[in-house]
Amino acid sequence: MAGMTKIESYLMDLDISYQEVSPSAFYIDDNAKGLPGITVTLDEPIVVVRAKVMDIHSARRNDLFEKLLRLNGTDMVHGAYGLDGDDIVLIDTLEYDTMDKPEFEAALDSIGLALSRHYDVLGAFRG
Repeated sequence: MAGMTKIESYLMDLDISYQEVSPSAFYIDDNAKGLPGITVTLDEPIVVVRAKVMDIHSARRNDLFEKLLRLNGTDMVHGAYGLDGDDIVLIDTLEYDTMDKPEFEAALDSIGLALSRHYDVLGAFRG
């Protein structure tokens, strides 16, 4: 798939550790670069960058959801927090046709930064 070749070339150029998990997805688990457990999927015409943050186990669900919305509004450069079943995820989307390496790198960096900056804040809501 031509799109995956573009994504893979960016990952290689950025010296990011990854595994191909399907013909349309890569899994990044590169703690040295601050990128733990991130999946990059091509769903043409969109590239989806996604990381699971945590399960929802908190008895304070409303407080947790309010905190996530506030973080989305004030502290996210790219992407946003969302819900996927009982999981909180960080997700960003890029348009494949116009995506360049700096844009791809910025999306990864933003998710990595959010994971590290918000770890303690969201830790208060972990079960």
